[in-house]
Amino acid sequence: MTQTTMPPTEKTQPVSAPHGTISDRSKAERKLGWLLAGPAFFVMLAVTAYPILQAAYESLFSYRLTDPDNRSFTGLDNYWVILTDSLWWKALGVTMLITVVTVLVELVLGFALAMVMAKALSSIRPIIRAAILIPYAVITVVSAFAWQFAFDINTGFVNSWFAWLPGVSADTDWFGGTGTSLLVICLAEIWKTTPFISLLLLAGLAQVPEVLQEAAKVDGATWWQRLWRVTLPNMKAAIMVALLFRTLDAFRVFDTIFVMTNGANSTESVSFLAYRQTISRLEIGLGSAVSVLLFLSVVLLATMFIKAFKVDLASARGEG
Repeated sequence: MTQTTMPPTEKTQPVSAPHGTISDRSKAERKLGWLLAGPAFFVMLAVTAYPILQAAYESLFSYRLTDPDNRSFTGLDNYWVILTDSLWWKALGVTMLITVVTVLVELVLGFALAMVMAKALSSIRPIIRAAILIPYAVITVVSAFAWQFAFDINTGFVNSWFAWLPGVSADTDWFGGTGTSLLVICLAEIWKTTPFISLLLLAGLAQVPEVLQEAAKVDGATWWQRLWRVTLPNMKAAIMVALLFRTLDAFRVFDTIFVMTNGANSTESVSFLAYRQTISRLEIGLGSAVSVLLFLSVVLLATMFIKAFKVDLASARGEG
């Protein structure tokens, strides 16, 4: 009985999905993802869709709440008024400044904390993680009041504790100028949300194959070389998620500004501008237009982040 064997030069190649198509594994994961996240997604869509559409509708009218009978359709005039007003551009500049400063600092500190949590001994790891996550558990308004109390010229302790620093004395009024006010706002935001970044980056660190780290050590790579060439490239998806979520959250900053300065000293953000137009001045049309512009800005930021990072989710799952 003769047996046929494959020639020694031929090897069996793994079967993979053709280029440009979706593998069966990817299809199954997408189906499972929709089953798990679909209900919450549709509930959130139903809750948020109406306010967004209502704001877009109200932005097309000249409508003041104290004069409901004098309501008239003005089309895009409200948007023209806002975009040609210096208040909008000042608020946008303040928002961008707070967003860039806080997100960059939080990314560096969050990564350092994630490394500490990842390398900590298993016996004390839960304690370290709980201690790091405490600020994120504090309500934003409570956190803002605490930071305002600490930096207050009359009741605060910062001036007495840090009087040895240049420019700091017992008479330093942190909320008396634009620069110092924004500094305190940024510090409060960084303290509050750095744990959120560290938690996301910790999940990304867990996805870095240990075999790659060991291979780099064998090849003589230094710690910095392993960080830039092994760790960070394999954390690209986690970094994108952390930056995206935190940037969108920082761009909508409101609570901290409302508590600390109430928009004084040119610290008004876009969200605060929408609040002032809608709640303080009762200009429903103009306030709705600001809200719509804020929403479009957030959508634009999200699109830019996704396009800039170009994360291949299939490769991140190991399908590449």
